[in-house]
Amino acid sequence: MDAFGSARRDPFVFVAASRYGERMTREIYKGRIVNLRIESVTLPNGTTVDLELMHHQGASAVVAIDDERRVILIHQYRYAAGGYIWELPAGVLDAGEAPAACAARELREETGVDARDIQHLGTIFTTPGFCDERIHLFLGRGLTDGTHGHESDEVIDEIRRVPLDDALAMVRRGEIVDGKTIAGLHLAAAALASR
Repeated sequence: MDAFGSARRDPFVFVAASRYGERMTREIYKGRIVNLRIESVTLPNGTTVDLELMHHQGASAVVAIDDERRVILIHQYRYAAGGYIWELPAGVLDAGEAPAACAARELREETGVDARDIQHLGTIFTTPGFCDERIHLFLGRGLTDGTHGHESDEVIDEIRRVPLDDALAMVRRGEIVDGKTIAGLHLAAAALASR
Protein backbone atom coordinates (compact mmCIF):
# COMPACT_ATOMS: atom_id res chain seq x y z
CA MET A 1 0.00 0.00 0.00
CA ASP A 2 1.17 3.54 -0.72
CA ALA A 3 0.82 6.59 1.52
CA PHE A 4 -2.77 7.09 0.31
CA GLY A 5 -3.88 3.49 0.92
CA SER A 6 -3.82 2.41 -2.74
CA ALA A 7 -2.26 -0.86 -3.83
CA ARG A 8 1.28 -0.41 -5.17
CA ARG A 9 1.98 -1.50 -8.72
CA ASP A 10 5.23 -2.87 -10.05
CA PRO A 11 6.80 0.15 -11.85
CA PHE A 12 8.54 -2.09 -14.37
CA VAL A 13 5.33 -3.70 -15.63
CA PHE A 14 3.92 -1.73 -18.52
CA VAL A 15 0.18 -1.14 -18.22
CA ALA A 16 -1.93 -2.31 -21.17
CA ALA A 17 -2.61 0.31 -23.84
CA SER A 18 -6.22 0.74 -22.68
CA ARG A 19 -7.30 0.54 -19.08
CA TYR A 20 -11.01 0.82 -19.78
CA GLY A 21 -13.50 -1.95 -20.43
CA GLU A 22 -15.25 -1.44 -23.74
CA ARG A 23 -13.33 0.48 -26.36
CA MET A 24 -12.85 1.03 -30.05
CA THR A 25 -9.49 2.10 -31.39
CA ARG A 26 -8.52 3.98 -34.54
CA GLU A 27 -4.81 4.24 -35.26
CA ILE A 28 -3.78 7.64 -36.60
CA TYR A 29 -0.01 7.30 -36.79
CA LYS A 30 2.56 4.59 -36.07
CA GLY A 31 6.14 5.82 -35.70
CA ARG A 32 9.47 4.52 -34.45
CA ILE A 33 9.03 6.11 -30.99
CA VAL A 34 5.31 6.86 -30.58
CA ASN A 35 1.97 5.64 -31.85
CA LEU A 36 -1.08 7.95 -31.91
CA ARG A 37 -4.60 6.58 -31.72
CA ILE A 38 -8.14 7.62 -30.88
CA GLU A 39 -9.95 5.36 -28.42
CA SER A 40 -13.68 5.48 -27.71
CA VAL A 41 -13.85 4.48 -24.06
CA THR A 42 -16.35 4.27 -21.26
CA LEU A 43 -14.83 5.92 -18.19
CA PRO A 44 -15.31 4.54 -14.66
CA ASN A 45 -18.11 7.11 -14.11
CA GLY A 46 -20.07 5.71 -17.11
CA THR A 47 -19.30 8.58 -19.51
CA THR A 48 -18.24 7.57 -23.03
CA VAL A 49 -15.57 9.76 -24.63
CA ASP A 50 -13.13 9.77 -27.52
CA LEU A 51 -9.57 10.09 -26.21
CA GLU A 52 -6.53 11.05 -28.26
CA LEU A 53 -3.79 8.82 -26.84
CA MET A 54 -0.12 8.47 -27.54
CA HIS A 55 1.67 5.19 -26.82
CA HIS A 56 5.37 5.27 -25.97
CA GLN A 57 7.48 2.20 -25.09
CA GLY A 58 9.03 3.93 -22.08
CA ALA A 59 12.47 5.21 -21.16
CA SER A 60 15.07 5.37 -18.41
CA ALA A 61 17.10 8.24 -16.98
CA VAL A 62 20.01 8.19 -14.56
CA VAL A 63 21.23 10.60 -11.90
CA ALA A 64 24.93 9.72 -12.08
CA ILE A 65 26.66 11.14 -9.03
CA ASP A 66 30.35 10.96 -8.25
CA ASP A 67 32.18 10.72 -4.91
CA GLU A 68 32.20 14.53 -4.63
CA ARG A 69 28.34 14.59 -4.89
CA ARG A 70 28.49 16.07 -8.40
CA VAL A 71 25.77 14.99 -10.83
CA ILE A 72 26.38 14.58 -14.56
CA LEU A 73 24.18 16.80 -16.72
CA ILE A 74 24.09 17.03 -20.49
CA HIS A 75 23.24 20.12 -22.53
CA GLN A 76 21.22 18.60 -25.36
CA TYR A 77 19.48 20.13 -28.37
CA ARG A 78 15.73 19.52 -28.29
CA TYR A 79 13.90 20.86 -31.33
CA ALA A 80 10.49 20.63 -29.61
CA ALA A 81 11.82 22.71 -26.68
CA GLY A 82 13.24 25.35 -29.01
CA GLY A 83 16.94 24.76 -28.36
CA TYR A 84 19.38 23.33 -25.85
CA ILE A 85 18.26 22.24 -22.38
CA TRP A 86 20.01 20.69 -19.39
CA GLU A 87 19.03 17.07 -18.81
CA LEU A 88 19.99 13.83 -17.16
CA PRO A 89 21.35 11.14 -19.47
CA ALA A 90 18.28 9.25 -20.69
CA GLY A 91 16.82 7.30 -23.56
CA VAL A 92 14.12 5.02 -24.91
CA LEU A 93 13.94 1.39 -23.86
CA ASP A 94 14.98 -1.03 -26.58
CA ALA A 95 12.58 -3.95 -27.17
CA GLY A 96 12.86 -6.36 -24.25
CA GLU A 97 15.46 -4.20 -22.47
CA ALA A 98 15.34 -3.93 -18.69
CA PRO A 99 15.02 -0.32 -17.45
CA ALA A 100 18.26 -0.52 -15.39
CA ALA A 101 20.17 -1.79 -18.42
CA CYS A 102 18.76 1.08 -20.49
CA ALA A 103 19.89 3.61 -17.85
CA ALA A 104 23.42 2.17 -17.83
CA ARG A 105 23.55 2.08 -21.64
CA GLU A 106 22.36 5.66 -22.05
CA LEU A 107 24.82 6.92 -19.42
CA ARG A 108 27.68 5.30 -21.33
CA GLU A 109 26.47 6.39 -24.80
CA GLU A 110 25.73 10.01 -23.90
CA THR A 111 28.52 10.76 -21.40
CA GLY A 112 31.14 8.01 -21.68
CA VAL A 113 30.66 7.17 -17.99
CA ASP A 114 29.95 3.76 -16.49
CA ALA A 115 28.24 3.30 -13.13
CA ARG A 116 29.16 0.32 -10.95
CA ASP A 117 25.87 0.57 -9.01
CA ILE A 118 22.45 1.42 -10.46
CA GLN A 119 19.61 1.87 -7.95
CA HIS A 120 15.95 2.42 -8.88
CA LEU A 121 14.63 5.73 -7.51
CA GLY A 122 11.11 5.74 -8.93
CA THR A 123 9.01 5.80 -12.08
CA ILE A 124 7.04 8.74 -13.46
CA PHE A 125 4.39 9.28 -16.10
CA THR A 126 5.49 12.21 -18.27
CA THR A 127 2.08 13.45 -19.48
CA PRO A 128 -0.68 11.07 -18.31
CA GLY A 129 -3.47 13.20 -19.78
CA PHE A 130 -2.72 11.84 -23.25
CA CYS A 131 0.43 9.68 -23.17
CA ASP A 132 1.30 6.40 -21.43
CA GLU A 133 5.09 7.03 -21.41
CA ARG A 134 6.82 6.00 -18.19
CA ILE A 135 10.34 7.05 -17.37
CA HIS A 136 12.23 4.89 -14.89
CA LEU A 137 14.62 6.98 -12.79
CA PHE A 138 17.88 5.58 -11.40
CA LEU A 139 20.75 6.65 -9.18
CA GLY A 140 24.18 5.74 -10.59
CA ARG A 141 27.18 5.46 -8.24
CA GLY A 142 30.75 4.19 -8.52
CA LEU A 143 31.48 6.13 -11.70
CA THR A 144 34.35 5.45 -14.09
CA ASP A 145 35.18 7.54 -17.15
CA GLY A 146 35.33 6.16 -20.67
CA THR A 147 34.34 7.31 -24.15
CA HIS A 148 30.86 8.37 -25.23
CA GLY A 149 29.15 7.10 -28.36
CA HIS A 150 26.59 9.72 -29.37
CA GLU A 151 24.01 8.61 -31.91
CA SER A 152 23.47 10.69 -35.05
CA ASP A 153 20.25 12.22 -33.71
CA GLU A 154 21.84 13.26 -30.39
CA VAL A 155 23.26 16.78 -30.35
CA ILE A 156 25.02 17.28 -27.02
CA ASP A 157 27.25 20.33 -26.82
CA GLU A 158 28.34 19.98 -23.19
CA ILE A 159 28.66 17.33 -20.51
CA ARG A 160 29.06 18.92 -17.07
CA ARG A 161 29.52 17.68 -13.51
CA VAL A 162 27.53 19.93 -11.19
CA PRO A 163 27.30 19.70 -7.38
CA LEU A 164 23.89 18.23 -6.55
CA ASP A 165 22.90 21.27 -4.48
CA ASP A 166 23.81 23.54 -7.41
CA ALA A 167 21.74 21.41 -9.80
CA LEU A 168 18.74 21.74 -7.47
CA ALA A 169 19.33 25.51 -7.42
CA MET A 170 19.33 25.45 -11.25
CA VAL A 171 15.84 23.90 -11.03
CA ARG A 172 14.65 26.66 -8.71
CA ARG A 173 16.08 29.35 -11.02
CA GLY A 174 14.36 27.82 -14.07
CA GLU A 175 17.63 26.78 -15.73
CA ILE A 176 16.60 23.12 -15.64
CA VAL A 177 13.08 22.72 -17.03
CA ASP A 178 13.04 19.06 -18.09
CA GLY A 179 10.51 17.09 -16.01
CA LYS A 180 12.43 13.83 -15.71
CA THR A 181 15.55 15.73 -14.67
CA ILE A 182 13.69 17.70 -12.00
CA ALA A 183 12.07 14.54 -10.61
CA GLY A 184 15.31 12.56 -10.77
CA LEU A 185 17.37 15.21 -8.99
CA HIS A 186 14.83 15.53 -6.16
CA LEU A 187 14.48 11.75 -5.77
CA ALA A 188 18.26 11.37 -5.71
CA ALA A 189 18.65 14.12 -3.11
CA ALA A 190 16.03 12.43 -0.91
CA ALA A 191 17.67 9.01 -1.32
CA LEU A 192 21.11 10.36 -0.47
CA ALA A 193 19.79 12.32 2.54
CA SER A 194 18.30 9.15 4.03
CA ARG A 195 21.68 7.34 4.01
